Amino acid sequence: MLPTVAIVGRPNVGKSTLFNRLVGKKLALVDDQPGVTRDRREGEAHLLGLDFTIIDTAGYEDEDPHSLPGRMRMQTQAAVENCDVALFMVDARAGITPLDEEIARWLREGDAPVILVANKAEGKATEAGVMEAFILGLGEPIPFSAEHGQGLADLFQALLPYLEREDGEEHEKEFYEDEESAPLKLAIVGRPNAGKSTLINRLLGENRLLTGPEAGITRDSIAVDWMWTSYEGEERPVRLIDTAGMRKRAKVQDKLEKLAVSDGLNAVNFAEVVVLLLDATRGLEAQDLRIADKVLEEGRALIVALNKWDTVEQGSALYQGIKQALFDGLAQVRGVPIMTVSAATGKGLDDLIKVAFETRTAWSQRISTGVLNRWFEAALEANPPPAPGGKRIKLRYITQNKTRPPTFVLFGTRLDELPESYRRYLVNGIRKELGFGAVPVRLTLRSAKNPYAK
Repeated sequence: MLPTVAIVGRPNVGKSTLFNRLVGKKLALVDDQPGVTRDRREGEAHLLGLDFTIIDTAGYEDEDPHSLPGRMRMQTQAAVENCDVALFMVDARAGITPLDEEIARWLREGDAPVILVANKAEGKATEAGVMEAFILGLGEPIPFSAEHGQGLADLFQALLPYLEREDGEEHEKEFYEDEESAPLKLAIVGRPNAGKSTLINRLLGENRLLTGPEAGITRDSIAVDWMWTSYEGEERPVRLIDTAGMRKRAKVQDKLEKLAVSDGLNAVNFAEVVVLLLDATRGLEAQDLRIADKVLEEGRALIVALNKWDTVEQGSALYQGIKQALFDGLAQVRGVPIMTVSAATGKGLDDLIKVAFETRTAWSQRISTGVLNRWFEAALEANPPPAPGGKRIKLRYITQNKTRPPTFVLFGTRLDELPESYRRYLVNGIRKELGFGAVPVRLTLRSAKNPYAK
């Protein structure tokens, strides 16, 4: 395990900008308005050869613990309690505020070592703000610019005593011999308030993600590493990815919500298996089908989970109705697993993870050319391709050229005239008879070039 560093401070001092700079990617959402970050986000940071886990936290606000800002503050406090060192960031341009002084008092009372970082310290005009930070009683502030990368060497020197191993050994990293033992990358997507963060908290057994009655709390896509114990007692690693609720595009006017939805779609690209979480009390809506279609379009394996099932009446009729609607709306991939779960009670969650691992196995498998072409010959014999205009379409052979998602190439002549219905016949046969189930299968048609065409 790498040592952990938590970035704390009031809203809009540049915590997420520093986080993005240290991880080398724009993982955290950044905007001029305060309060963008709500959950704590983790990433693997690299600073001049120093490797550690960096935690971006919500802006610390003095609010009622039951309010949304109050619950955000509790997430920040939990991050600091479990870190090796805290980076307390202040705004050198704005100077020290009463809230900065309150945060400093709280940090001095805790056990975590604190490094004071005076951000936005570009140019001489901010020198007064940097000097003012001495009054916080946390030692000498580091003049810094997260936006421009100034002060990284000084930050390295300040972190080194807390993060360097005494024995001089590097922190170990886990390597996985094959895909089956690698962490399952599992993204949870759906409309706002479906219970995505609550579900992940139930799996983890802790309030790791911010939840509440307000719709659209989650903004960043938050990845959390977790170890699942199977029914047989086997431990298997999972990377859980929580995403922002995805509303109908016409309703998304706010710039931050657009950023959050875009971040969620990027998380789908990163995932292997995607769980579309529905609020069973609201049934299936057109937006759910649009999200499912997007997941399948990206070639990701899909599972549909009906949440809040413990509160549903006449469950059998509702289940059959949703199943039929999915069958009609997702004609390209029929038979997607539909699970009933309750994030509030934990019912059905173990089965959900088990099915997710099984789905990834199908999504990752490769069929030998021999087995594939024996199936192919039988499929042609059972249902020969049509002969438009009296001329036969010749299908010669098929091969699998990729996995994750499974992708096949069909070779033959006059393939531009092959009807879409016959293409679907072949894809459905691959799924059903070669063990791919409901994972998205791609079939590319390739005709041999005619040397006399010119």
